Formats: sequence, C-alpha cells, structure tokens
Amino acid sequence: MDKLKFEILFKYGDMYLEGFWNTLQVSLIALAGSFILGTLIAIMRIAPLRPLNWLGTAFVEFIRNIPLILIVFFFFLGPSVLGVPLSGFTAGTLGLTIYTAAFIAEAVRAGIQTVPKGQTEAARASGLTYNQAMRFVVLPQALKIVIPPIGNQFLNLVKNSSVLSVVAGLDLMYYADLISTKSFVTFSVYIFVAMFYLVITIPLSIGLSYLEKRMARA
Repeated sequence: MDKLKFEILFKYGDMYLEGFWNTLQVSLIALAGSFILGTLIAIMRIAPLRPLNWLGTAFVEFIRNIPLILIVFFFFLGPSVLGVPLSGFTAGTLGLTIYTAAFIAEAVRAGIQTVPKGQTEAARASGLTYNQAMRFVVLPQALKIVIPPIGNQFLNLVKNSSVLSVVAGLDLMYYADLISTKSFVTFSVYIFVAMFYLVITIPLSIGLSYLEKRMARA
C-alpha cells in the first residue's frame, strides 16, 4: 500500500489552499441560494394558485430527474452559444444551486404540510394575508421540522461541488487533478483532498446538529 507523501502537501500547498478557498466559496454561495430558491419553490407548490403549483412541480420533477453534471454543462455551454460565456466557477455554482434547490423544496414542502391547517386559518382570521401567514406562522414551524433533511442536502452540496472540476471550476478536485498530473502521484494527492473536504463538512455537520437541538428546545 502506498504511503502518504506529505511532501506533496507542502510542495503544492498553494494549489490546495486555492482549491479549498474556491470550494468553500461555491459551497457557501450555493447553500444560501439553494435554501432561498428551494423555500420559494416549496411555497409555490402549496400556493392556492394552480399556475404556481404547476411551475413549482415542473421545476422539482425536471431538476431532480436529470444528473447534476448535465445542469452544470447547461450553464457552462448554453450561455456561450448566446455570446455570454460563463466561467466554470460561475456555471458550477449556478448548477449546484439549482440542483440542490429542487431537493430542499421537497423537504420544505413536506415540513409545511405537517403544520396543522388550523394554524394558517387562524392567522388568516386574525387579518394576516396568505404571504404573511406563511412567513410569520407556518414557515418558522416548518423549518424547525425539516432541519435534518435540509442539513443532509447541505452536506451533499459540499461534496457535489467536486463537479466543478469537469468545467475547470478551480475547486479542490480540479487542483487535485493538476497536482496528480504534475507529481505523478495519485493516492496521497486525493487523500489530502478528502481531508480538506472534511475540514468543511465536519464543522457544518456539528453546527447543524447544534441548531437542530437548539430549535427542538425552543
């Protein structure tokens, strides 16, 4: 079995750090974007307007049933046809955001449906509009319920960010491929990459567990 070659980590440390920073950036941007978009899509799916229901359902069913890499390629190759090329980083971030939003939308929709309908009816009876009732009464309760599944999607998003490597997105996997090509070393290069991913995912997992316990107590 190959031994870890720590000299690779020190020799190419600048490339590892650049990839780590870019992976962290795309993960944070896509986390925020997918949560906001996913919540909006979930509300559309249960809204009292059929056109919004159809649009929300079409989005979720279409996005969830095609591979992430195709969505990334769509944003990477599609705009260039129209004369507006996107960088691999931008295209990958958009693809990751759209893809994850479809799964978050389903989780949030399930959470909303577990909130008793009487809550909405009481809010409407007190003079709140549908949007206000959803924002101030239903969503806060639903989000408490769906923290675990949303947390899982966030962790998947960080790991799925490796798809940026196929469109030169300058992420950890992209630089790992470059380092492996330059050094002719494979095992050690990718073991170090796995460690960098753990630096992101372990604190995220701990933070989500803490948030879940705190929300449960509240």
